[in-house]
Amino acid sequence: MGNTQVIVGGGAAGYFCANSIAEFNPNIRIKLLETGSQTLRKVKISGGGRCNVTHHCFDPKILSGNYPRGQKELIGSFYRWQPRDMISWLEKKGVSLKTEEDGRIFPTSNKSQSIIDCLEQFLKSDNVQIRKNCMVRSFKKINSGKTWEVKLENEETLLADRICIATGSIKGSKIIDSLEALGHQITLPVPSLFAFNSLSHELSELSGISVQKVKIQIIGSNFCQEGPILITHKGISGPGVIKLSSWAARELHQRDYRFKVRINWLGMNGLQTAKETIAVCKKSSASSQIRICPFANLPKRLWIKLIHHLNISSELTWAHLRKSDEENIVKSLTEYILEINGKSTNKEEFVTCGGINLKEINFKTMESKKESNLFFAGECLDIDGVTGGFNFQAAWTTARIAATQMAN
Repeated sequence: MGNTQVIVGGGAAGYFCANSIAEFNPNIRIKLLETGSQTLRKVKISGGGRCNVTHHCFDPKILSGNYPRGQKELIGSFYRWQPRDMISWLEKKGVSLKTEEDGRIFPTSNKSQSIIDCLEQFLKSDNVQIRKNCMVRSFKKINSGKTWEVKLENEETLLADRICIATGSIKGSKIIDSLEALGHQITLPVPSLFAFNSLSHELSELSGISVQKVKIQIIGSNFCQEGPILITHKGISGPGVIKLSSWAARELHQRDYRFKVRINWLGMNGLQTAKETIAVCKKSSASSQIRICPFANLPKRLWIKLIHHLNISSELTWAHLRKSDEENIVKSLTEYILEINGKSTNKEEFVTCGGINLKEINFKTMESKKESNLFFAGECLDIDGVTGGFNFQAAWTTARIAATQMAN
């Protein structure tokens, strides 16, 4: 049989693991197995088809802070392979990259195909076999624990020296039984990175309006986030909401995605800003109508909507604004309550939290602590990051570390 490695999963982690093994040891035979008819599906559609490959953050401790799950474990891993390493690897392979203002990194071509072509190009070898529509049903050790026997859905059997599980989300996978038989615990994967739906919400007519630096908190919890919010016809979305959904993913699943959020449209210091700004308006702009929005970062249409919702005439002057109305405006600006009754998966990302228990993995090698020569990479682990290229970076990092060991 020689030295044969099986990689289960034809996504970002699986492909990069295969690339890295082939780079370290071109004599190893690699079988990359993909359940579906298309490999690298998430790479293809991520970032609106541009592929947000990683993030401009090169401090492992700061970088790991973008992972609601896996934060502690990834610190050491990022010292071994981090965004700077991935950028260098891609550029050496001919992929030019660019960094956008928010730190997200994309191929200069603005096409995910640039990344796909790069990953595929270096697997064109007689020693690498990529098989699609190839579902793994089970696997176990034979030959006194020296060999892995991998059974496929079509009853075919493969033999391997080492296996890397890189399936993406492990939810519904047929190999869960095999993993549990080896002693691995699996946390039920649930959705992460999603928008909040609100049936018949009063702001729906403002769909398309975005507000920067909004503070949003899930009522009845400590989950809070500040960032841009996009008002949609279904509810609210945008980076602030998507990041909040990531940190609170399991909590929101337990609530069946029915909860309330408290929105401070003016951000972290909104209460003080609101009070001071209105006080200034009443003193220096007393004869001006309140329909003229005094907050530079608040969209005028949202300001008018909030006023009308309080049954306050926008034709009113600041001088005639009653104290009770002033207090209600401040509260609407800083404690706006929105009832959420569902979610929508962000079109650019679909990520789950949950997977293989991280305590059962040696993060120096990505090898199972339960069984030798069994490795893991990517989203099948109970690791997930916020939006911005962090999930791909976790895939690249864990795959590279696994490959370093598997190629020995």
